[in-house]
Amino acid sequence: MSSFLSVGLISLSVFLADCTRPSQSAPAAAPDTTLRQTVASPPQVLLPAAAPLQVGAAQFDKYLPLLRGKRVGLVVNQTARVGAAFLVDTLLTKGVAVKVIFGPEHGFRGEAADGATIKDGKDARSGLPALSLYGATKKPTPEMLRDVDVLVFDIQDVGARFYTFISTMHYVMEAAAEQNKEVIILDRPNPNGWYVDGPVLEPKYKTFVGMHPIPVVHGLTVGELAQMINGEKWLAGGRQCRLTVIPVAGYTHATRYALPVRPSPNLPTPHSVDLYPSLCLFEGTDVSVGRGTDRPFELIGAPTQPASRPFSFVPRPNPGSTTPPQNGQRCYGQTLEDVGEIGFTLSYLIDYYNQSTDKAHFFTSGFERLMGTADTRRQIIAGQSEADIRASWEPALGQYKALRKKYLLYPDFN
Repeated sequence: MSSFLSVGLISLSVFLADCTRPSQSAPAAAPDTTLRQTVASPPQVLLPAAAPLQVGAAQFDKYLPLLRGKRVGLVVNQTARVGAAFLVDTLLTKGVAVKVIFGPEHGFRGEAADGATIKDGKDARSGLPALSLYGATKKPTPEMLRDVDVLVFDIQDVGARFYTFISTMHYVMEAAAEQNKEVIILDRPNPNGWYVDGPVLEPKYKTFVGMHPIPVVHGLTVGELAQMINGEKWLAGGRQCRLTVIPVAGYTHATRYALPVRPSPNLPTPHSVDLYPSLCLFEGTDVSVGRGTDRPFELIGAPTQPASRPFSFVPRPNPGSTTPPQNGQRCYGQTLEDVGEIGFTLSYLIDYYNQSTDKAHFFTSGFERLMGTADTRRQIIAGQSEADIRASWEPALGQYKALRKKYLLYPDFN
């Protein structure tokens, strides 16, 4: 990964080892000529050393008084930790009356494959009911919240519009507004929070992978986004919930933050988190992003790319992706493991469309849901440059950036 000059550089031990290495090879022929365009770079800010970073969940003095005498529902996954301890275990030892645990995509322990239906059950360690908010029920029902006074949300986000944890947060806030419950957001840093980029979602493409009129890279922490959702009355019926955000201490939007726990099974490294906003767009094409390999979101390739591409791999089922795209097919492409580029770019998408041997089937029906607009597919097919496509994102992107400033909780250097 690149090194960064920033406020409060956080060096943390990162991630577990991933799954079985697939069959892969690196042909000697054909150097990699793929365009690598740096669209954005981290702000180079020299300021006095910031206070040690402390996530919202670690600031017990700020929120334990708010939980005293109340029945608590936790909306958490494996990232909800204070140090090495799960938040649910810590709160129980502190006498908090936790009544139920709600889990998002991948489940409470974060072990389910992408898209897998999560079933209700019981947390073996605490004995508490563990209810799914991913599957048939995405919004807590009145029955689910019957014994709850306040909902505490503590889930690590990665700053991309299509990462579904923010959609879960939306529905939690919406249910709370409808059922007169409180919501407390224990904020965490956004590893892609130092920039804003991409087209703003058009209303007709609103789905669970894009619920708000925000760009692909929204540049907000979950606490800031929750304030925007509430303040702009984006909940159903224009309702607003009773919302409290516990900010991260010592954080700014220039802070580069390496996640101490992988946020989901297929984002195993800091570099994959950096590349995710750009590479996730390939999920709406025939190109594999390395699901079913040991380097998801650090590889791209497809059977319909030229065999002269500098790298190839074969996706195989693994715990993080039981039915990976292009399963068992040799995919020709490249590894981005050592690419220093960060920031949101269309350069890979444009290049892989131009080199596809089956352009008619390159894009799938899901592309617009991820991109948030129908324009980009048409523009790429028409041969427009990235610069021209980017120009079409204005003025909506500029208007969003102005709106964003109203809800910032941390110093910003954009």
